[in-house]
Amino acid sequence: MAGDDELLQIERVIERLTSRYPNASPMDVEHIVRTVHKRLAECRIRDFVPLLVEKAARRELSDRAAAEATGDLVL
Repeated sequence: MAGDDELLQIERVIERLTSRYPNASPMDVEHIVRTVHKRLAECRIRDFVPLLVEKAARRELSDRAAAEATGDLVL
């Protein structure tokens, strides 16, 4: 996957997750996605990076939403 295409896919991940988690701040969603993306910067095979980023960010956002619902949110 070319670098520009990967960045476009990451932008789409941010858009999808912002829509999916309307209670989360769009800035928080973007920060989480970009942080996960940076963790995968050294991966040699780039084809699945956007998918992996989305999955990890979705998990973190879901965990945060569940913590907020139960009052266990840790900042």
